[in-house]
Amino acid sequence: MNEQTTFFRRLTSNYRKLLCVMSAVCLLPLGSPAVADAVTLPDMLIGVTQGFLEFTVEDYLATSQTEGRYEIEVKQLDPRMRMPMCDKELTATLESPATPIGRVTVKLRCEGNSPWTVFVPAQVRLFREVVTTTRPLKRSGIIEPGDVALRERDISLINQGYFTSIDQAIGQKLTRPTVADQVMTLVHLEQAEVVRKGDQVVITARSGTLSVRMPGEALSNGGMAQQIRVKNLNSMRVIKAQVTAPGQVEVSM
Repeated sequence: MNEQTTFFRRLTSNYRKLLCVMSAVCLLPLGSPAVADAVTLPDMLIGVTQGFLEFTVEDYLATSQTEGRYEIEVKQLDPRMRMPMCDKELTATLESPATPIGRVTVKLRCEGNSPWTVFVPAQVRLFREVVTTTRPLKRSGIIEPGDVALRERDISLINQGYFTSIDQAIGQKLTRPTVADQVMTLVHLEQAEVVRKGDQVVITARSGTLSVRMPGEALSNGGMAQQIRVKNLNSMRVIKAQVTAPGQVEVSM
């Protein structure tokens, strides 16, 4: 049995214990001192929701191998809420969205003799180290190492994708200006063109340890690791080659 499976089963077992405890509170008469002194029904629903989300988020992070820390805020319910006693274990499911991040709704269901359903809203914040700017940057500029840094941010608020490695941003071209300490998203960057149509380039043809170089002309624009059309100026043949550096392309023999 792998560690991930063991982790999931432990979560499931602990979560079921939590629901059993909460269900036991539910089974007490409404006039019982344990209910009157310990918790009200809305408090119990909030507690079940909190526990369910903690285990659900932990399982999501383990399954997706996502690093980060999280915070859960369960919204307050109407303190006047009174539901019939539940003679069965409560069930909790994630109503929306598909992943337990951001604004979520948990469905609590009693399937006893007097069934009822309550929807509890909550907010799950997931904090990760993401790429942010260190200073204001101009549109069309090329990202350099000193322009960006990793800082912790709540990714549940980022709707346009983000970067978790500085290397993902360095060398990219800005599509719009940015301010200092701004999270870099997919809409801010595009592949920078290091070869332009009409540029004279060096074509390197490789086969194992053997390499041959020849002059060429770029017939299209291209960024790092992109394939472009190139004319071999010796044979006048048009080939496809991968951009490896400014003025440099490579093909396999």
